[in-house]
Amino acid sequence: MKKLIYIGIMAGSLLLNSSCSDWLDLLPKNEQVTDAYWKSKEDVEAVIASGYYYMRSSCQSLLKWGELRGASICTLTGDKDGMKLQNFQLDGTEAICKWENMYQVINMANVVIAHAPGVREIDDTYTEGAMNAHLSEAYFMRALMYFYLVRNFKEVPLVTTPYEDDSTPFSIAKSSEEEILKQIKADVQTALDSGGAKEFYDNDNWNASKGRATKWALYALMSEVSLWTEDYDTCIKYADLLINATASRRPAFITIPENWYTIFNPGNSNESIFEVNWDGNTYSQTGGPSAMYTTGTNPNYQYSTKMGEDLENDYEEVIAGKDAVRSWYGAFIALTDGENTVHCIWKYKMGDTDPTNLDAIRLKDDANWIIYRMADVMLMKAEALIWKGKENWQEAVDIINQIRTRANLLEKTIAIDEEDESSMMENYLLPERNIELAAEGKRWYDMIRYAKSKNYAHKSAFIALVQQYNTTANASWIRSVLQNEYAWYLPIHADEIENNTLLVQNPYYGITGNN
Repeated sequence: MKKLIYIGIMAGSLLLNSSCSDWLDLLPKNEQVTDAYWKSKEDVEAVIASGYYYMRSSCQSLLKWGELRGASICTLTGDKDGMKLQNFQLDGTEAICKWENMYQVINMANVVIAHAPGVREIDDTYTEGAMNAHLSEAYFMRALMYFYLVRNFKEVPLVTTPYEDDSTPFSIAKSSEEEILKQIKADVQTALDSGGAKEFYDNDNWNASKGRATKWALYALMSEVSLWTEDYDTCIKYADLLINATASRRPAFITIPENWYTIFNPGNSNESIFEVNWDGNTYSQTGGPSAMYTTGTNPNYQYSTKMGEDLENDYEEVIAGKDAVRSWYGAFIALTDGENTVHCIWKYKMGDTDPTNLDAIRLKDDANWIIYRMADVMLMKAEALIWKGKENWQEAVDIINQIRTRANLLEKTIAIDEEDESSMMENYLLPERNIELAAEGKRWYDMIRYAKSKNYAHKSAFIALVQQYNTTANASWIRSVLQNEYAWYLPIHADEIENNTLLVQNPYYGITGNN
């Protein structure tokens, strides 16, 4: 347990001090938090920091969940669980199905929500504003983790009280998707209504205003959750609160093409809304995206063949006389062993202001994991506009073209005879998200939103997309599996079913648990 004294999210401002060490000393082996710990605002801050620590520990699982089934990213070697995930062959015994880290974030949030008000009664220096700021971070963490869980498991245990001692029930049944999504929206709204969510942090060591939850991060989360639930007006409302913001410290879409690289190196850019930070120098933190996405002719993960073609086509659409930005030496580099060309994921590896300098690879694998940035939110709005009807399509394409212009690409125009919303999604929106947000953990959720929209009207088109990009599984297998909508979700790990007597395995999978 002593290793957790390094769980601070920011160098200097959240270095965990003796109070956190006291808390860790009080923890039994099942990591319960006791009442004896909660004495000061610093104690609350330390537990908030531990939530970010566990979020960092979740990174690679969440990137794999968001990418491999969408097949723009694939693994061909070294990751057996990842191969089974991308080929839809999981059975619930694989480590990649574990949700432990996500529930650890949730429990850290739950204990802060439960105990921060009591700390304010003890610590005279703990103001209501500071407490509400901590609570808004906790609500964001809980909502974000449940959003990942509901998109990957559909139904999970919904726990909103802390697990603090052995009298707390451990066996909890799953809640419905609708109940979980309702709780997510309620958490975000509670955080916003409190007025405590910060626009920025005064002590900005380690770029706290990007590495901690802010009002802007809450807006982005609410926009995406609303898009998932097909509440398009609310999606647009919260996207616009970001896009049209005028505050001096607001996130802002980067318009200068050459500055696109700064989103990833050094990171914490103006465009960023929320990103989980790594510091490979001060804390020797590992396990982030640049550690996961290696380069070479036999990398752990690479762009799939079809995605490689998409990236090269993107490169070919560069405006004459302009430099490519987000494609070659941006999102990817192409390496060959003499026979095969590998499209390596480069955006997390470039280590110089000149990304074409292949020798300038990061000395430390400490690229940040960007969860929300402005281009993402703008494309959420564009997607909502497409689904709202043809009269909104030009505005949607205008947004897409803003992002293409930033990438020095030719603009898209709507075909005169365009009548089909599925064509708008497949020819404009989905390709743009796929390239702009490549390897950022978004692709599978984009495809699922498309599949289930309008009462699953685009399910067949979704399956065809997966078949088009996935070259490691048989096309007929993919078609047969994905006809069952429960196969779009993960199996619950066998250990969870064994330990929680009320859990029932997700319907598609062979393990029946306690049915």
